[in-house]
Amino acid sequence: MESFLTFVHEWGYIAVFLGAIVEGETVILTASALAALGYLDLYKIMAITFCTTVVVDQGLFLIGRRYGPGFFERFPKLRPRADRAFRLLHRFDKWFILSFRFIYGIRIISPIVIGAANIEHKRFATLNILSALIWTTVSCYSGYMMGDVLEKLLKNLEIVKHYVMIGLGVAALAAAVFWIWKKYKKGI
Repeated sequence: MESFLTFVHEWGYIAVFLGAIVEGETVILTASALAALGYLDLYKIMAITFCTTVVVDQGLFLIGRRYGPGFFERFPKLRPRADRAFRLLHRFDKWFILSFRFIYGIRIISPIVIGAANIEHKRFATLNILSALIWTTVSCYSGYMMGDVLEKLLKNLEIVKHYVMIGLGVAALAAAVFWIWKKYKKGI
């Protein structure tokens, strides 16, 4: 545990930065939970997450803007996800831009699609900042609340261990009864 805490103190904010570059909800949630336990600062996590996701998505938007739909012809494996993102963009427009961060599987490809669809840069930038603010707030506070629950769970670890042992005992008993029943049924 001591080495893990040393790692968190030395590399925690760098991990947040790297997690925010890609689909790093797990990293953001974990870091925020650690903030609830006092190992990291929630506001630093939020600042890093917000700034990184805005800059990365603006960069991906510019890639889509520069290379257009031809980008997806060059990388055909991205085509199915890009097609899904294009459909959602054409159907929901600004609501898609505000919510793409929350849609599993197309989070990274979406800014490229939005750029390739020739959405105005100012419009995307405005919606991107608003979306990043919402995503950062929801992700970080969700993780923080999970940390609060984790802290209470750790305080009651003896009770939890007791219930886990009872659960394992019941599961083992049920498996044994099922195995005996199956053997008995074969004998009939």
